Amino acid sequence: MPFKDAMRRARIATVCFASRSFGTVEENRNYALKLVDYALHFKPDIVCLPEAFTTFNVKGPIHELAEPVPGPTTKLFSKKAREGGCYIICPLMTRRDGKTWNSAIIIGRDGDIVGIYDKVHPVTSTPDYTEFEGGGTPGKDYPVFNLDFGRVGIQICFDICFPEGWSELAKRGAKAVFWVSAYDGGFPLQAYACINKYYVISSVRANKSRIIDPCGRVVAETDWFVNVVYYDVNLDNVVCHYDFNYSIPDMILTKYGGRVRVKSYANEGDNVFTVEPLDESIGIEELKREFGFESLHEYVERHKRAYEFIHRGENRLRREQFTAPGLNTER
Repeated sequence: MPFKDAMRRARIATVCFASRSFGTVEENRNYALKLVDYALHFKPDIVCLPEAFTTFNVKGPIHELAEPVPGPTTKLFSKKAREGGCYIICPLMTRRDGKTWNSAIIIGRDGDIVGIYDKVHPVTSTPDYTEFEGGGTPGKDYPVFNLDFGRVGIQICFDICFPEGWSELAKRGAKAVFWVSAYDGGFPLQAYACINKYYVISSVRANKSRIIDPCGRVVAETDWFVNVVYYDVNLDNVVCHYDFNYSIPDMILTKYGGRVRVKSYANEGDNVFTVEPLDESIGIEELKREFGFESLHEYVERHKRAYEFIHRGENRLRREQFTAPGLNTER
């Protein structure tokens, strides 16, 4: 099935260790298995675990604690993925090609390895910046993984301090980015979600894992008493600017009612709204063509092209170059 036809609603679950650690790889792994077992009660499409959870507060050289892929941990979570019929993001210190990596492994619904992201920005563990995270190797790329419900990317902990990785994932078409970490991350995660217009899902070893929508709002989060949360999304969604689109939300809702979720952020000070089909037979591109609106990203890019036109001294703009086909011109 072509990927463009495969996008659909998904239930995303994330877990939090709430600073609990048990001193050994086996005990940490068993705790993670219990959290996944609990998450499976909600019938998720994907479950995300925290950064390097097996080695959390475990003493010993990282290269000795790191695991091959496949290895003991991935085999156990592959079984869970098959049981639940879901993807699992399993972050581990891995040992591959004679090197150690801080990795996040995506396990498919069938238990097979879908892909691996290696942390591009490990933290220095020496004052002279010659060793990173006890001997880890920096990754080199920001892969986007085509899952059956949409395109996703991954970032790990210190990657939060490097905006270029987050923007590159957006350029490559990610509609959700999973951030696995030792600490909570704070407001920057909401900023990245808002700027890049994708969901951000955190899974942390500290206090609070969150699911953040493409406008930067927290829609689900764990706390000291709740270690697993989930949220239903459709990654075939769009964020739109109200310019020239004021009548669009009412037009969509009048025709489709509860089959499409339209959410306005105007009362919160943002001049945007989101459109998200709830009926899998309805697609965003079809809605855009039917009602003549475009995404905020397309609106911004159209401005950029117009600015370049003006800077070249060409003051007479051809309307068709800068107006979206069928664009609603009511303000």
